[in-house]
Amino acid sequence: MKQYAGLVIGVILIFIAYGAFRTGAHGWESGYPDLGLWWTVIGAILSIAGLAALIGTWIHTQAREH
Repeated sequence: MKQYAGLVIGVILIFIAYGAFRTGAHGWESGYPDLGLWWTVIGAILSIAGLAALIGTWIHTQAREH
């Protein structure tokens, strides 16, 4: 069950990061470089968090060989 929770959280964070990148792109296109910059930074942080959740879930749910 923990594996599915971690994967779902990771995927949700990746989707939110995608939305932040799209908002940043719209900011750049509309002539608001400050909004473009900060939404891109937020998207990068959310991407890192999403990847960390996915990779961490994969690492911690592997069967240990003893």
